[in-house]
Amino acid sequence: MKNLILVSLIFLNSFQALSQSVTVSGTVLSADSGKVLPYAQVAFYKSGSDKIVTGSTTDGNGAFEVGLEPGKYRYVVTFIGYEDYSQEVKIGKRGKDLGEIAIPVKAEVMKEVKVEGNEIKRPVLATMEGMEIDPDQTIANVGGSLLDILRNTPSVNVSDDGSVSLRGSGSTNILIDGRNSALASDLEQIPASAIESVEIINNPNAKYDASSDGGVINIKLKRGEEIGANARAELTMGTRMRTNASVNLSQRTTKYAVYGGYSFRKWPRVGRGVTERRSSFDGDNELLRQEQNSTNEDLENTINYGGDYFWGQNKLSIEGVFNTEDEDDFQSSSAFIQNLDTEEILTSYVRDNSETEENATYDNALIYERDFDDEDKFFRASASISIRDQTENQDISIYNNTLLTEGDPDRREGSTTDEFRNTSVLQADYATPVLSGLLEAGYKSIFRKFDNDYIYGLVDGASGEITPYDSISNSFLYQDQIHALYAIYSDSLSKFNYAVGLRAEQTILQNELSNVNTSLVSPEDLNNEQQYLNFFPSVQLAYFLNDKNTFKTTYSRRIDRPNAWRLNPFPDFADSLNVRVGEPNLQPEYINSFELGHMYQSGGFTLTTNAFYRRIDGQVDWIVRVEDGISYRGPQNLNTANFYGVELINTTQVTDWWNVNASYSIFESRIDGTNLDNSFTNSGVSWYAKVTTDVSLPLSLNLQLTGNYFAPEIEAQGRDLARYYLDASLQRYFWDKQVSVSASFRDVFDTRNYAGENYGENFSQTYEYNRETQIVLLTASYTFNQDM
Repeated sequence: MKNLILVSLIFLNSFQALSQSVTVSGTVLSADSGKVLPYAQVAFYKSGSDKIVTGSTTDGNGAFEVGLEPGKYRYVVTFIGYEDYSQEVKIGKRGKDLGEIAIPVKAEVMKEVKVEGNEIKRPVLATMEGMEIDPDQTIANVGGSLLDILRNTPSVNVSDDGSVSLRGSGSTNILIDGRNSALASDLEQIPASAIESVEIINNPNAKYDASSDGGVINIKLKRGEEIGANARAELTMGTRMRTNASVNLSQRTTKYAVYGGYSFRKWPRVGRGVTERRSSFDGDNELLRQEQNSTNEDLENTINYGGDYFWGQNKLSIEGVFNTEDEDDFQSSSAFIQNLDTEEILTSYVRDNSETEENATYDNALIYERDFDDEDKFFRASASISIRDQTENQDISIYNNTLLTEGDPDRREGSTTDEFRNTSVLQADYATPVLSGLLEAGYKSIFRKFDNDYIYGLVDGASGEITPYDSISNSFLYQDQIHALYAIYSDSLSKFNYAVGLRAEQTILQNELSNVNTSLVSPEDLNNEQQYLNFFPSVQLAYFLNDKNTFKTTYSRRIDRPNAWRLNPFPDFADSLNVRVGEPNLQPEYINSFELGHMYQSGGFTLTTNAFYRRIDGQVDWIVRVEDGISYRGPQNLNTANFYGVELINTTQVTDWWNVNASYSIFESRIDGTNLDNSFTNSGVSWYAKVTTDVSLPLSLNLQLTGNYFAPEIEAQGRDLARYYLDASLQRYFWDKQVSVSASFRDVFDTRNYAGENYGENFSQTYEYNRETQIVLLTASYTFNQDM
């Protein structure tokens, strides 16, 4: 009740005097030791005036952020035991990052006096566009991968196969350092230690690609931003001999910067799954039961590198990542079909699948930036290429009419997959003052190619060669081009900050299916070409109150284009009882997205509230149909889908030794698929809750508990069931925080499994899959910094 009253008072008292328009940020640190200074006071005065305009207190990392109108100011930093620091600054229409502000110790303070504050953990920072995640603030991320970071991120849901959804949408535009990258096709290959931050942009403006209905997740990799020579090494060991090891080096001067790193990841895991389907055909009631057990060995090497060269107001940068991955997997699947009326076993089999996979991913970018005397003026151009080369081989032993693997198999089948992805991007962005506001404009072209050759057939026992099945083997080539132009105009009126934008995107798409048995697909599905031009407006409004309250509202129109995997019409018979098939004539989804939000901050308490609504025309969902005991699953365009929701994100410094970060999201989904079948409609309410709490214990130990709950979520033909789990972590620093040691206990109660149900006119189906998630990780890290 007390929290409800507090929230009500925040909203009732938020309509007060105005403050202002752009963001000014910085970090306060000690000029003597270089350590950040938490709880320092920062005040801003109009130039030539002694009246405070606004102020802030630095957080546990010494960082602060305020809102100000563009203009000239004097800011003053004060902290107990330090000299007051004052500086004049000009704030432009793009805001300003003041960088590191070093303040000197008072001469009369004795060296023995030491003032320390408890670090406030803020893994989630609310922004005008969404939120920013600092993964180093969540101990449970240590030793993990990018997927572990996203699992602990508000509004984000990570499924058992590693796919990511945002606010209930499985279509999310994932960028690496702001770029379209092949690295995004396998997020588990990126170690958590390489991530600087994660940006969640729920309703992006016209500057961003219009693709996807869920929004944008931008992954920022560490580059080594601190002046001087820096090094960091980290080693993680865990149950089942899981290993993560990384080292990062950087050197930065006023003329140049170079950085690089290497990480090694060995991540074995096991899993199990059960599927049951009850169906009725011609008066016969049947039960299909499948059980799976799997083991996976994953070995990865990742190298990242880059550099900056500065001359005058120019900066030239190169960024790159190279990753190799070797997988060795085994899956045993047993299944039987039973007549429920007679209890007769109609068929049974066991499939033992040994699979090896080799992947190589390259990502390189060349970037040029120029600043101008006018801080609002800016130019940036970049060219990047991202390649992923994958080969996969399967050896399948099949035992018929049994649930045991005794003796020689009845037959051996095998497959080879040779897949190549290429993404190239050209982009230029320019900003300049126009009238009283700022005009931003840009161009972007994306060229993508997806080439997949798939052979599946009978394996000769003597030679090991594959005789391809025409009914399964095929080659699929997908290519697309997206050419875009955008313009955004932003300005500040007396009480508002606004931005209005428009993006135009020309899409050219072509896919070709070859080396196939044409009796399985129609001739018109062998080649598919589409071209269309779309316009995507965006509007952003911000209403700034005092330094504690901000309101915002946004609108954008977006598109979700079908990817190559969904467009490939050829059936995938890898599991003969569960067949996947694509749809070459699948059309894009069109999304209208609205959001209304409020941000409140006072001392150690912050609360961000967002209400959102998305309407999707042509919603794509996976539709299951069962014929003759075989399940066929494929994507189809439905009429519409509507999503309504509210999201709350809160940080509370309860005491000087305890703080809590919590997020809660509730939304309703309404899906209309009556264009396919009157039964393809569904609606329901789902919600997520994530809580991270930090407690400072004796002996300088920090305890962190991270809890996640995902309520059931509907689909057109069923729903995913609830998931929940708890992680616990301990961390301690040594030698002036140069060394840290942590222990993470993942999924303490072994509850993180994935389950769901589907149903149709003549069938109902349940499934459950559980990877090994109850693990223990021990991590040690060392950080070195030497000022130049």
